[in-house]
Amino acid sequence: MQGKLPLILTGSIVAMALLASGQSSTPTASQGLGQINHIIFMVQENRSFDHYFGALRQYWAQNAYPDVSFDGLPQFNPKTGIPPLHHPAPTNPGCDPAFPAPNDCTIDSQSPKIKSFKLLTQCSENTSPSWNESHVDWGLNDPTGNLPAQLNGFVYTAAHDGRIIGYHDKRGRRAMGYYNGSDLNYYYFMASNFATSDRWFSPVMTRTHPNREYLIGATSQGYVYPIGSNSHDSQPLTATTIFQELQAANITWKIYVNPTNSGCSGPPYAPSCLLESSYVKQFQWGQTIPTNFPNNIGTIGIPNSDFDNDLKNRTLPQVVQIEPASNAGLDEHPSNSDLAPSRTQFGAAYVASIINSIMASSSWKDSAFILTYDEGGALYDHLSPAATVSPDGIRPKDLFQGDICTPPNDSGPTCDFKYTGYRVPLIVISPFAKKHYVSHTPADYTAILKLIETRFGLSSLTQRDSAQMDMSEFFNFTAPPWVTPPTPPVQSTNAPCYLNKLP
Repeated sequence: MQGKLPLILTGSIVAMALLASGQSSTPTASQGLGQINHIIFMVQENRSFDHYFGALRQYWAQNAYPDVSFDGLPQFNPKTGIPPLHHPAPTNPGCDPAFPAPNDCTIDSQSPKIKSFKLLTQCSENTSPSWNESHVDWGLNDPTGNLPAQLNGFVYTAAHDGRIIGYHDKRGRRAMGYYNGSDLNYYYFMASNFATSDRWFSPVMTRTHPNREYLIGATSQGYVYPIGSNSHDSQPLTATTIFQELQAANITWKIYVNPTNSGCSGPPYAPSCLLESSYVKQFQWGQTIPTNFPNNIGTIGIPNSDFDNDLKNRTLPQVVQIEPASNAGLDEHPSNSDLAPSRTQFGAAYVASIINSIMASSSWKDSAFILTYDEGGALYDHLSPAATVSPDGIRPKDLFQGDICTPPNDSGPTCDFKYTGYRVPLIVISPFAKKHYVSHTPADYTAILKLIETRFGLSSLTQRDSAQMDMSEFFNFTAPPWVTPPTPPVQSTNAPCYLNKLP
């Protein structure tokens, strides 16, 4: 097959270029979840489950944790004991070396097998999770999902985009790289001591903006690209957000953003400027926050931040969203430019500082902190996206001409919003979180909305969040395991950072 995988990935490249505390229980809440008075969620950027947590079972063996069922990279599973059991490291077909750049990546009978491998650098060139790439990742010859996912397109999409952008990695090998417990020592410790899941997915098979719209509105209203990518996605979303429901129910809420390098001047920081660092601005209602709810958006990650003061003054709201510190370079997103490497460990250390501040505060006793990632970033994962329900019956409406799932090839199962995106890491941290717990219940992260709705007696926003679990299985309310939180390690930050070679 001569590299035409003519699945027109350039549509995604074009699209990228166009953007550069209340303490009372609610009577309708379940008795168990009613003990949680602060739900805090933070969603970082572009890391797949296998890429980050695939080696978790190896970490357990090395650190004397009991083995439990966990579906990470198969090369780290034991050869006997609890399934899933050991299998060889997975592979993807690579580019035929007879067709080097500037030729497109060619997948044919001469393609080498690119095996899952350990990354040594904490900095890596970006891989794109946009609509076209995500669908080719599902299957090189079946991007519309008529067959079970082959998950064989990750290297191709990384190579294809790398050749267009001019990255060092023109063979796409970076898509198969993973980190382990020595790289992400804080996350591995927290995921091992608290609760995680090996069936936790992003909501949709595309990039950041639509997934984050699902995070707070349980739909993207048919958008698969960021607002403003073309004439079919020019307007803010009119869907109801979780914050509207909370406001109507008199449940306290707040969005915290890191203003570092944002262009906002302060302190004090203008709510209208802080809003530019929050994805709630994608919603029509969200744009009214600076005028109607200026005290509901604040700062984090700087000295004397609103978040630190709310912890200190015991005024942490009941529902908290912490936006990624993208302008500060701390969102864990792979490097978009070879001139500006993004250090993965610096982002992890930033998250650790936030979690540690909560564990040391008076709010710890009745809080739940949820850390996850907006989508898998087109980094390899060996598990297929999961069948799910369309949130509102709206089909994709802003595809570019020639994109995957445009007529006449627009009837495949993955051409609608009836499949999740790929798996992403999850850690649920709380005094109530079960120790060393792994959920196997399929869910996308609109389950965070379902948790909030169940706890505070709110209605579902769409059919998508209505279909999720309420996350109660992650908690033990009868005998809270972590009344006294553990002492985690300091996140390592000294791994080498380079982009011009692998691993």
